[in-house]
Amino acid sequence: MQIAVLLFDRLTALDAVGPYDVLSHLPGAYVVFVGERAGPVRTEVGSLALTADHTLSEVGRPDVVVVPGGPGQRDHMGDGPVSRWLRAVDRTSTWTTSVCTGSLLLAAAGLLTGRRATTHWLAHDQLAPLGAVPVAERVVTDGKYMTAAGVSAGIDMAFTLAGRIAGAAVAQAIQLAHEYAPRPPYRAGSPQDAPPEVLAAVQARKQFILTRR
Repeated sequence: MQIAVLLFDRLTALDAVGPYDVLSHLPGAYVVFVGERAGPVRTEVGSLALTADHTLSEVGRPDVVVVPGGPGQRDHMGDGPVSRWLRAVDRTSTWTTSVCTGSLLLAAAGLLTGRRATTHWLAHDQLAPLGAVPVAERVVTDGKYMTAAGVSAGIDMAFTLAGRIAGAAVAQAIQLAHEYAPRPPYRAGSPQDAPPEVLAAVQARKQFILTRR
């Protein structure tokens, strides 16, 4: 079972690494990192690079596609190599998934038209113009499409997907091995829970957060 994780410049690291670290433990899974060019790909902060071992043309029939988000996503919304690759591999994939604003790439490629999907809460208003049906949930499944909300939600998506692929017992074993039992120190992880002043501060920086370099 080949799992292809898309890389592009200025992606959010956890969007890719979170699902990778869960899905790579599935029995029989082989995870590949793929990009327009082979070699290092810098994340949004710039101090970390992930390595694309394969080019888009070298990965033509992955069983699972994982599309991360990040400010660099904006550079691939048009009908370019990434969009064409997504449409091509989606024809044969068993699962096509995304994390954060990665769902905007799927939607822009025409893959989420009329389908329920989620993304980072700051970008929810961008889903409907691209043909998707926005849903304010952490993980949304519609057919073979599974989308996750912002950043850390990709880990929940990966465990959900692991359960769909290999069964709940396998997914739970991976979860236990990862000691994944979140107990965040602050109740501020969603717009509904965050204190009003924190919510206002993040909303005021919306454009910077979604486009930061």
